[in-house]
Amino acid sequence: MLFILDIFGTAVFAITGSLVGKQKQMDLFGVLVIALVTALGGGTLRDILLGRLPVFWISQPEIIVICLVAGLFTFYTSEKLTYPRRTLLLSDAIGLATFSVIGAQTAIEYHPIIAIIMGGMTGTAGGMIRDLLSDEIPVILRRDIYATAAMTGASVFVLLHHGNVSTDLALFLGATVTLLVRLLAIRRRWNLPKTT
Repeated sequence: MLFILDIFGTAVFAITGSLVGKQKQMDLFGVLVIALVTALGGGTLRDILLGRLPVFWISQPEIIVICLVAGLFTFYTSEKLTYPRRTLLLSDAIGLATFSVIGAQTAIEYHPIIAIIMGGMTGTAGGMIRDLLSDEIPVILRRDIYATAAMTGASVFVLLHHGNVSTDLALFLGATVTLLVRLLAIRRRWNLPKTT
Protein backbone atom coordinates (compact mmCIF):
# COMPACT_ATOMS: atom_id res chain seq x y z
CA MET A 1 0.00 0.00 0.00
CA LEU A 2 2.79 2.43 0.92
CA PHE A 3 4.53 1.69 -2.39
CA ILE A 4 1.32 2.44 -4.31
CA LEU A 5 0.82 5.67 -2.37
CA ASP A 6 4.46 6.60 -3.01
CA ILE A 7 3.94 6.22 -6.77
CA PHE A 8 0.66 8.13 -6.54
CA GLY A 9 2.28 10.91 -4.51
CA THR A 10 5.16 11.16 -6.97
CA ALA A 11 2.77 11.50 -9.91
CA VAL A 12 0.59 14.07 -8.11
CA PHE A 13 3.57 16.20 -7.07
CA ALA A 14 4.83 16.06 -10.68
CA ILE A 15 1.41 17.17 -11.94
CA THR A 16 1.17 20.06 -9.48
CA GLY A 17 4.68 21.13 -10.45
CA SER A 18 3.77 20.95 -14.13
CA LEU A 19 0.68 23.09 -13.57
CA VAL A 20 2.83 25.76 -11.93
CA GLY A 21 5.22 25.62 -14.89
CA LYS A 22 2.34 26.03 -17.34
CA GLN A 23 0.92 28.89 -15.28
CA LYS A 24 4.31 30.60 -15.52
CA GLN A 25 4.27 30.04 -19.30
CA MET A 26 7.37 27.83 -19.31
CA ASP A 27 8.24 25.74 -22.35
CA LEU A 28 8.06 21.94 -22.34
CA PHE A 29 11.57 21.55 -20.93
CA GLY A 30 10.86 24.02 -18.14
CA VAL A 31 7.61 22.26 -17.24
CA LEU A 32 9.37 18.89 -17.06
CA VAL A 33 12.16 20.31 -14.89
CA ILE A 34 9.59 21.78 -12.49
CA ALA A 35 7.71 18.46 -12.45
CA LEU A 36 10.90 16.59 -11.56
CA VAL A 37 12.11 18.94 -8.82
CA THR A 38 8.66 19.07 -7.22
CA ALA A 39 8.35 15.29 -7.05
CA LEU A 40 11.98 14.37 -6.37
CA GLY A 41 13.52 17.42 -4.67
CA GLY A 42 12.64 16.55 -1.08
CA GLY A 43 13.84 12.96 -1.24
CA THR A 44 16.99 13.99 -3.11
CA LEU A 45 17.93 16.57 -0.49
CA ARG A 46 17.19 14.07 2.28
CA ASP A 47 19.41 11.38 0.72
CA ILE A 48 22.28 13.82 0.16
CA LEU A 49 22.16 15.07 3.75
CA LEU A 50 22.02 11.52 5.10
CA GLY A 51 24.83 10.35 2.80
CA ARG A 52 22.56 7.80 1.13
CA LEU A 53 24.27 7.77 -2.25
CA PRO A 54 23.40 7.30 -5.00
CA VAL A 55 20.11 9.10 -4.31
CA PHE A 56 16.91 7.05 -4.55
CA TRP A 57 15.90 7.89 -8.13
CA ILE A 58 19.26 6.76 -9.54
CA SER A 59 18.62 3.23 -8.27
CA GLN A 60 14.91 3.52 -9.15
CA PRO A 61 14.86 5.23 -12.58
CA GLU A 62 11.22 4.24 -13.08
CA ILE A 63 10.37 7.10 -10.72
CA ILE A 64 11.86 9.54 -13.25
CA VAL A 65 9.70 7.97 -15.96
CA ILE A 66 6.57 8.47 -13.82
CA CYS A 67 7.46 12.15 -13.33
CA LEU A 68 8.13 12.71 -17.03
CA VAL A 69 4.91 10.98 -18.10
CA ALA A 70 2.92 13.01 -15.57
CA GLY A 71 4.62 16.20 -16.74
CA LEU A 72 4.01 15.47 -20.43
CA PHE A 73 0.39 14.54 -19.76
CA THR A 74 -0.18 17.78 -17.87
CA PHE A 75 1.62 19.90 -20.46
CA TYR A 76 -0.53 18.63 -23.33
CA THR A 77 -3.88 18.36 -21.52
CA SER A 78 -3.98 21.22 -19.01
CA GLU A 79 -5.72 23.53 -21.48
CA LYS A 80 -8.31 20.90 -22.41
CA LEU A 81 -8.92 19.27 -19.03
CA THR A 82 -10.02 20.94 -15.83
CA TYR A 83 -8.10 19.99 -12.70
CA PRO A 84 -10.58 20.61 -9.84
CA ARG A 85 -8.92 22.50 -6.99
CA ARG A 86 -10.39 20.17 -4.36
CA THR A 87 -9.10 17.09 -6.15
CA LEU A 88 -5.62 18.58 -6.45
CA LEU A 89 -5.57 19.62 -2.79
CA LEU A 90 -6.69 16.16 -1.65
CA SER A 91 -4.20 14.41 -3.92
CA ASP A 92 -1.41 16.73 -2.79
CA ALA A 93 -2.32 16.04 0.86
CA ILE A 94 -2.10 12.28 0.24
CA GLY A 95 1.32 12.75 -1.38
CA LEU A 96 2.47 14.91 1.54
CA ALA A 97 1.26 12.31 4.05
CA THR A 98 3.06 9.50 2.25
CA PHE A 99 6.34 11.34 1.74
CA SER A 100 6.46 12.61 5.33
CA VAL A 101 6.45 9.12 6.85
CA ILE A 102 8.71 7.65 4.16
CA GLY A 103 11.22 10.39 4.89
CA ALA A 104 11.04 9.79 8.62
CA GLN A 105 11.41 6.03 8.16
CA THR A 106 14.48 6.56 5.98
CA ALA A 107 16.20 8.41 8.85
CA ILE A 108 14.79 6.38 11.74
CA GLU A 109 18.22 5.08 12.79
CA TYR A 110 19.27 8.64 13.62
CA HIS A 111 18.14 10.82 16.51
CA PRO A 112 14.32 11.18 16.59
CA ILE A 113 14.56 14.92 15.85
CA ILE A 114 16.59 14.18 12.71
CA ALA A 115 14.01 11.63 11.57
CA ILE A 116 11.20 14.15 12.07
CA ILE A 117 13.08 16.87 10.18
CA MET A 118 13.80 14.47 7.32
CA GLY A 119 10.12 13.55 7.20
CA GLY A 120 9.14 17.18 6.91
CA MET A 121 11.87 17.84 4.35
CA THR A 122 10.91 14.89 2.15
CA GLY A 123 7.32 16.11 1.99
CA THR A 124 7.96 19.80 1.45
CA ALA A 125 11.39 20.62 -0.01
CA GLY A 126 10.40 19.75 -3.58
CA GLY A 127 7.56 22.27 -3.46
CA MET A 128 9.90 24.83 -1.96
CA ILE A 129 12.40 24.40 -4.81
CA ARG A 130 9.51 24.58 -7.31
CA ASP A 131 8.34 27.88 -5.86
CA LEU A 132 11.85 29.36 -5.87
CA LEU A 133 12.38 28.37 -9.52
CA SER A 134 8.96 29.84 -10.34
CA ASP A 135 9.81 33.15 -8.65
CA GLU A 136 7.27 32.65 -5.86
CA ILE A 137 7.60 32.92 -2.08
CA PRO A 138 7.53 29.25 -0.99
CA VAL A 139 4.18 28.16 0.43
CA ILE A 140 5.79 26.70 3.55
CA LEU A 141 7.34 30.08 4.42
CA ARG A 142 3.92 31.69 4.52
CA ARG A 143 1.06 30.90 6.86
CA ASP A 144 -0.14 27.66 5.32
CA ILE A 145 -0.34 24.58 7.59
CA TYR A 146 1.74 22.38 5.30
CA ALA A 147 5.19 21.66 6.68
CA THR A 148 3.61 21.62 10.13
CA ALA A 149 1.26 18.83 9.02
CA ALA A 150 4.17 16.83 7.57
CA MET A 151 6.28 17.14 10.71
CA THR A 152 3.33 16.31 12.96
CA GLY A 153 2.72 13.05 11.09
CA ALA A 154 6.44 12.28 11.03
CA SER A 155 6.54 12.85 14.81
CA VAL A 156 3.67 10.39 15.33
CA PHE A 157 5.50 7.79 13.25
CA VAL A 158 8.77 8.27 15.15
CA LEU A 159 7.07 8.13 18.57
CA LEU A 160 5.16 4.97 17.68
CA HIS A 161 8.25 3.34 16.17
CA HIS A 162 10.25 4.01 19.35
CA GLY A 163 7.26 2.72 21.33
CA ASN A 164 7.71 -0.66 19.63
CA VAL A 165 4.58 -0.36 17.52
CA SER A 166 4.84 -2.36 14.29
CA THR A 167 6.39 -0.40 11.43
CA ASP A 168 3.38 -0.83 9.14
CA LEU A 169 0.96 0.46 11.77
CA ALA A 170 3.26 3.34 12.70
CA LEU A 171 3.57 4.34 9.05
CA PHE A 172 -0.19 4.16 8.55
CA LEU A 173 -0.99 6.21 11.65
CA GLY A 174 1.71 8.79 10.95
CA ALA A 175 0.48 9.26 7.38
CA THR A 176 -3.12 9.45 8.59
CA VAL A 177 -2.26 12.20 11.07
CA THR A 178 -0.47 14.22 8.36
CA LEU A 179 -3.44 13.82 6.04
CA LEU A 180 -6.01 14.78 8.69
CA VAL A 181 -4.08 17.85 9.87
CA ARG A 182 -3.59 19.05 6.30
CA LEU A 183 -7.24 18.49 5.30
CA LEU A 184 -8.55 20.12 8.47
CA ALA A 185 -6.26 23.09 7.87
CA ILE A 186 -7.65 23.46 4.35
CA ARG A 187 -11.28 23.02 5.41
CA ARG A 188 -11.14 25.27 8.47
CA ARG A 189 -8.59 27.67 6.99
CA TRP A 190 -6.13 27.18 9.83
CA ASN A 191 -2.99 29.28 9.53
CA LEU A 192 0.07 29.87 11.63
CA PRO A 193 0.60 33.32 13.13
CA LYS A 194 2.50 35.73 10.91
CA THR A 195 4.34 38.99 11.39
CA THR A 196 2.32 42.15 10.90
